[in-house]
Amino acid sequence: MIPLRDETRRPASFPWMTAVIIALNGIGFVFELIGGDSFVAAWAATPADISRGHDLATLLSSMFMHASWSHIIGNMIFLWAFGPQVEEAMGRGRYALFYLAGGICASIAEIASDPTSTIPSLGASGAIAAVMGAFLVTYPRDRIRTILVLGWFARVTFIPAVLLIGFWFATQLVSLGTVTDVESGGVAYMAHVGGGLFGAVFARLFEPRRSDGPYA
Repeated sequence: MIPLRDETRRPASFPWMTAVIIALNGIGFVFELIGGDSFVAAWAATPADISRGHDLATLLSSMFMHASWSHIIGNMIFLWAFGPQVEEAMGRGRYALFYLAGGICASIAEIASDPTSTIPSLGASGAIAAVMGAFLVTYPRDRIRTILVLGWFARVTFIPAVLLIGFWFATQLVSLGTVTDVESGGVAYMAHVGGGLFGAVFARLFEPRRSDGPYA
């Protein structure tokens, strides 16, 4: 399933922060293409190093790196599908802090699952999982325009967010503990689970209160 956009609501203004995050991911990927393996080795997060208190800055830098074109394109499609509504609910500043915190917590969850791993981890998936978790608790009934792919057959359909994100989260739980090597890096399902849980649990804390309702 490939989510395209929320058909139930549209943001009142252009989602600038989501666009900036996508641009930063694009810039990070360009640096990877230029720098090659040495750049990835320097800035991707390696659990064994982090566990020893080394290279802590890679918890942040690895969030803006990707292992392949398909990796970054897939992640950015998911971010653009769910990010604008979460950005509007939180406000740009809170949303940016939430995104970064979600990505860092996702990385910590992955490292805690295997602190001796020497497989470098990179990608925005954990932070985007946090955004999806926030979307789930904020707009569970929204209908998401989605490309449903079944073998060679594909069609555009509308799926409630609670089913789409719930199914995605269930697949991450089923695959928990598995690390899939993606070229020079690794994508861990534990990071997805950790990010999603962070988003679902803490999203409301990042949403400003309003006088006409409990939350924006």
